[in-house]
Amino acid sequence: MLYYFLALSLASLIVLIPHLHKETNRWAAFFLFSASIGGLTGLLKQQGFTELAHASEFINHTLTPYGVLVFSLVYSGVLENRPRARRAAKVLLLLPVPVMLIYTVARDAFAIHYGPLLLWTAPYYLGACSLLVLSLRREGNPVRKRNRLITTLIIVPTLLGVLLFINVARVFSPEFDFFSYVSVFMMYSFAVALLCVFVYGVLGIRLRFERDSLDTTMQAVTSGTTLLNHSIKNELGKIALSTVNLQEGLDEKNEEAKEHLRIIAAASDHMLDMVGRIHNRTKEIALKERPVPFDELAMEVVRRHGQLFARQGITVKTVFDWRPVVRFDPVHLTEVIGNLLGNAAEAMPDGGTLTVTLASARHGAVLSVADTGGGIPSDRLSRVFEPFYTTKKKAVNYGLGLSYVYNVMQKAGGSVEISSKPGAGTCVRLYFPRNKIVQLNGEKPDGTH
Repeated sequence: MLYYFLALSLASLIVLIPHLHKETNRWAAFFLFSASIGGLTGLLKQQGFTELAHASEFINHTLTPYGVLVFSLVYSGVLENRPRARRAAKVLLLLPVPVMLIYTVARDAFAIHYGPLLLWTAPYYLGACSLLVLSLRREGNPVRKRNRLITTLIIVPTLLGVLLFINVARVFSPEFDFFSYVSVFMMYSFAVALLCVFVYGVLGIRLRFERDSLDTTMQAVTSGTTLLNHSIKNELGKIALSTVNLQEGLDEKNEEAKEHLRIIAAASDHMLDMVGRIHNRTKEIALKERPVPFDELAMEVVRRHGQLFARQGITVKTVFDWRPVVRFDPVHLTEVIGNLLGNAAEAMPDGGTLTVTLASARHGAVLSVADTGGGIPSDRLSRVFEPFYTTKKKAVNYGLGLSYVYNVMQKAGGSVEISSKPGAGTCVRLYFPRNKIVQLNGEKPDGTH
């Protein structure tokens, strides 16, 4: 039982420490630690601390179902857009715990009464399982759906095992030795969790490490280009001033020297423009969000690229199943979509088909840009969001286009994904969470006008 306590306590710390800012992880750590306290019961009894043993058992049996239900409520996003209702739910769901405490103390000091306990813990555990399954079914983002599937496979079987072999079995046989049965489910959960932490990520652990690495890279690039931009501007300013002074001091007949000075001035302007463009793509994003008709903005960006598509013989298809109004920065959103269209055009120099789709996702909206170009090899696909990395032989954007797209979407609370296969083209998807949708076809997301 001590190993049980240590294992669950360690799991709660692993989930919590890297993600203190995430409510989902805080509640996951809460219910894991509450569950771990049950592992101290046997040890405390052996050491003669009977009252502490009963207290630990009470905490384990009451706070664990509360914690896991609130975790599932937050994780599923059922009340994501109703913060007051979510806060009220957390308070109301806690009420059975003090009621159970009063009932327990009134009868026997912290002796667990499994009949009354089952009356509310069974709905809590079953409710938590239902919310996890519901969130899995509603998820439209493929990567997040996979992560929700993993979380559901880790948690749901063990919750059902705990409900059956502890709460239900103890009603009929209070002395029933549940641990040998429940330990099988615990070992299963630990095995799946450990495997998926390394392969996919559980509760965002591995995924967050990957994003932290990319975010750190973006921060370093931002700082570097800011310093570079400042230094080059200063030096080019000196060159420009010296060039003007030399031009004024030269004889009008000295055309050769003047031509050299014009070349220096043009080269300086080009360098300044190049560094400015790099700096604009890597600097810290400052969003100015307002309601934006998503379909109209996307169509306008497509129209702006019309001549480019026509010149390259690219057929454009637009499929707008949804016409939402989203809260976003229109300048950055225009630039993001423009980047994706430009990349698609570069991938089809000899023509092809470009499909722009705006559709609903289970947790919001998704804009996808798909081309029929040559595609990206799998060994390069994982690096496309890295600053200065490009798959193009003739890069004119310094490999910062997709880094900029990633940066904007992360800053706005959305996400970007890319899928590609050599010879079959590339598809980039922008996911916008439901809380960014202001209106849908003239109505609010909840159906009101």
